[in-house]
Amino acid sequence: MRPIAIFDIDGTIFRSSLVIQLFTKLVRRKIFSPSVLARVRSFEVKWLNRQGHYDDYINELVQVYHRSIVGKKRSEIIRASREVVREQKYRTYRYTRKLLADLRRKYFTICISGSPLEVVREYNRFLKFDKIYGSELGVDERGRYTGVALHLPSHYKKEVIVRYVTAHHLSMRDSIGVGDTESDIGFLELVDNPIAFNPNTTLAA
Repeated sequence: MRPIAIFDIDGTIFRSSLVIQLFTKLVRRKIFSPSVLARVRSFEVKWLNRQGHYDDYINELVQVYHRSIVGKKRSEIIRASREVVREQKYRTYRYTRKLLADLRRKYFTICISGSPLEVVREYNRFLKFDKIYGSELGVDERGRYTGVALHLPSHYKKEVIVRYVTAHHLSMRDSIGVGDTESDIGFLELVDNPIAFNPNTTLAA
């Protein structure tokens, strides 16, 4: 029975956020209207100028992403995701990328990301986790997004891990977890060996 190793991706392995890069790509390709950038940009500027919080910026971007994706073709999002990964897959932290490579030999590896599953799945062709989780939005019979959130695992990471470990008879003994924000606390509390990598202020506290 293999122990498990759990990783966050954004800010933990990838030196940015997959959803930010995908959002930017979709605007540049005019799949999303350039007008949606204005409000998101204002939150970004406040964060960069130390006048606002990163969480406010990323939460606003995700909300705009969810609104903007309604009616868009899933195939377009997948194509943009592939471009993002092709261009940026090596933008990783050396420590966590090496740690993942070392653990893969003996551990069952799991990643949980708040970024869209489409881009997480494409990135995993490079990272090669055994199991991945990302945000899933509904698609209709025409292959277009409905705006309905089907699964947002980043909101309840602990429950996702417990359910998966129980269903697949994996071991928590000697388990490892790596995360960088308070959203990772749920699974970091579960594992025997939690690693707060490059933690934000809340997690560091």
